Amino acid sequence: MSPARHPYEDLILHLTETSPLGPGEAAKVIADVLSYFSESVEEYVRRRHAELKTVGHTNDEIFPRIAAELRGRRVAAPELSLRQLRRIVYG
Repeated sequence: MSPARHPYEDLILHLTETSPLGPGEAAKVIADVLSYFSESVEEYVRRRHAELKTVGHTNDEIFPRIAAELRGRRVAAPELSLRQLRRIVYG
């Protein structure tokens, strides 16, 4: 039996060829980025609020900043039922 392939093997290879990263480091970077962008909106808002509070920002500063950040941020897609997926395709 052949060893399991990493789902992002092609990206790992690309990173090792175009950066000083080794395969293990490249896989870790990919995992970190995927984790970062898999946060739901709610998780992101809670995390950013806590981070900004920690460095001394007030809510009057924090909420407009988070709103602006959300406009340009990718967030995790909601889980969709098979019916919802069908409706996306067929209306």
